[in-house]
Amino acid sequence: MKIAMFSTKQYDQEYFEKFNSDENFEIEFFETRLDPHTVGLTKGFEAVCVFVNDKIDEKTIEAMHQNGIKLIALRCAGFNNVDLEAVKKYDIKVVRVPAYSPEAVAEHAIALIMTLNRKTHKSYNRVREGNFSLNNLIGFNLSNKTVGVVGTGRIGVALCGILIGFGCKVIAYDLYPSDELKRLGIEYVQLNELFRQSEVISLHCPLTTETKHMINKNSLDVMKDGVMIINTSRGELIKTSDVIQGLIERKVGYLGIDVYEQEEDLFFKDLSEHIIEDEYILRLNSFPNVLITSHQAYFTNDAMNEIALTTLENIKDFKEGNMLSNEVK
Repeated sequence: MKIAMFSTKQYDQEYFEKFNSDENFEIEFFETRLDPHTVGLTKGFEAVCVFVNDKIDEKTIEAMHQNGIKLIALRCAGFNNVDLEAVKKYDIKVVRVPAYSPEAVAEHAIALIMTLNRKTHKSYNRVREGNFSLNNLIGFNLSNKTVGVVGTGRIGVALCGILIGFGCKVIAYDLYPSDELKRLGIEYVQLNELFRQSEVISLHCPLTTETKHMINKNSLDVMKDGVMIINTSRGELIKTSDVIQGLIERKVGYLGIDVYEQEEDLFFKDLSEHIIEDEYILRLNSFPNVLITSHQAYFTNDAMNEIALTTLENIKDFKEGNMLSNEVK
C-alpha cells in the first residue's frame, strides 16, 4: 500500500521507518503540508498521512478523491482541520490517534506553569552571564492555589492528578464530567464560574465551533486580575488580539502557550534567518510574562512511538478490511 506522508520532519521519518519494517508499506515523506496547492502530490497513492496543520478542506478532499485516495490517516488526536462532511461525500475514511501520550501534554502544561511562575528560564540566562541577583524573579506557591482545568479527557485527567500532587484546589469544566475525577474530590463547575474562581486556567478541550475563541474579552473580564492562562490544546481557543489587550491591561498576569492561532505559517520551521511578519507573535514575544513553545507538548519518545505504531495499525486495519476502531465519523 502506497502512502503519502505530509508535514514530515526528520524525526517523523525516523519513527515511522522504525516501525514500518513490520508492515512494509510504501511510504513517501513530504516536508510540505497538504493543502489545495500541494494535493497534486497525492496522485499514485492510496492513502495520505497528515498532521495538525495540514489543510484538509473540501477542495483538497475532492482532488484527493480524483487521485484515488481512500484513506486519511491523522497522526494526531484532533481532527478540526478535516472537513468531515466532504470526506463522507467522497467516501474517504478518516482515522486518528486518539490518545498517544496524555501524560506528555499534561507534563508540558505543568512545565509552562512552573517556568512562568518561578522564572527559571530567566534565572538560567542570568546565571550564565554571571548575574546571580534575585531581583524580579519572585514567584508564588502553587500549593493551595485554585487551578481550573477546561476539558477533562485523558490529558485533563492526567493534569488534574499532577495538580492534586502539588496540593492545588482543582476545579473543572467539561460537558461530560469524569467519574474518576469526581472520586478524587474535584468539583465540576460552569465555565464562567471556573473563569471567576481560578488563579491558573489550563485549556485541554478540542477546537469546535463552540470552543473557538473561548478566551476572549468577555471571558477575560470575568477572570481574576493577574490570572495565568495555559494552552496546550489548539491555538484558536484563544482570541490572540483580546489576550494581548489583557496582557497590556494587566488582567492576564501570565500566558503560556504551546499552540497559536496562526501557527501553521510558523511552527515546525526554522525561521531564525527570516523576517517574521506575524505581528501578533512578535507582540507576544515582547512581553516578559509570556512563554511560547512551538507545539512540542506531545514531543516525547513515548508519544512518538505510540503515534507511529497506532497510525500504522490504523492503516493496516483499513488495508485488511478490519473494523476501524479509531475512525472519525
